Amino acid sequence: MIPQQLLLYCRPGFENDLSAEVTDKAAQLGWSGYPLATPDSGFVRFMLTGDEPANALHRDLPLESLVFARQSLVALPALEGLSRDDRLTPIIEQVVASGWSFESLWQETPDTNDGKALSGLIKALTRPLESILKKRGALRRKAGGRRLHLYWTAGDCVQLGMSFPGNRSERLGGILRLRFPKNAPSRSTLKLEEAWHVFVPRDEWEMRLGEGMQAADLGAAPGGWTWQLVHQGMYVYAIDNGPMDKGLMATGQVDHLREDGFTWAPPNRLDWLVCDIVDKPIRVVEMVERWLVKRWCREAVFNLKLPMKQRWAEVARCLARLDDQLKSAGVAAEIRCHHLYHDREEVTVHVRLKA
Repeated sequence: MIPQQLLLYCRPGFENDLSAEVTDKAAQLGWSGYPLATPDSGFVRFMLTGDEPANALHRDLPLESLVFARQSLVALPALEGLSRDDRLTPIIEQVVASGWSFESLWQETPDTNDGKALSGLIKALTRPLESILKKRGALRRKAGGRRLHLYWTAGDCVQLGMSFPGNRSERLGGILRLRFPKNAPSRSTLKLEEAWHVFVPRDEWEMRLGEGMQAADLGAAPGGWTWQLVHQGMYVYAIDNGPMDKGLMATGQVDHLREDGFTWAPPNRLDWLVCDIVDKPIRVVEMVERWLVKRWCREAVFNLKLPMKQRWAEVARCLARLDDQLKSAGVAAEIRCHHLYHDREEVTVHVRLKA
């Protein structure tokens, strides 16, 4: 049994955006295929039209290069119409027929209310599934780190996918759930914290998010993102005409300047620029370009607020412009972009200068 499709998770409501992104990027890599998606389902299937297995496309299109995907799996055909009396046999048969063995088993559902309602079924099936798979040799130690994913979209419908170390999310459902800090001024604080988890390896936090660094937060009020910077021990220029949280100001680590974030310039080179201003995406990109070309910061995290239609097209346009402008200015940088769990109608971009 040769897998000839990818199964990709996303935020419900963004299926068309993920479909457009994967179709574009696969075509650029020379792959022919088409997406299948249902609105608000929380996932997309990308079907290959050739005879090659999907493993090669999965390698060519790594998860970290995708904006709207939370998880990317090499998938087998969905099993539909499963009997309530015996859901396990068709699953076991398909796993064995695939010829693969796995080190672990994850059962997941879409990030929807219908998906959450399947948690009881998943819990009931876990032990018998693991037991039978071990007996059949499909679940064992030292299987190259491969993971078997069972993606339940209904009580009688499941799709089997496989993931590989280094090219997958290590979080269930591809979701990083964070606890809201009780002292933070707004829930937007979680967007910056998640961005650091996604874009900055944890073992580099001390070096890249260290105490005593300097940062600017453009559009800072009331201080959700500034709170994260202060929590890391940084000194922050908070640029906003609106009021800042009194608790943040009492730390002595924040200099609140009532100026326009689009025109303000720092007095010296900073470690970080962060920005969550609500404005047209291309205008935000143009502002960040100025910072990076002038090397006013070493790293930047900023959000692009997206239109309701053609969201992938707008993201692609903004990222292409940013990349072109930096290259034209001779600025070497690593650019990544992702639709975070704590984002809504926006994506988060991270840029790190290489020198």
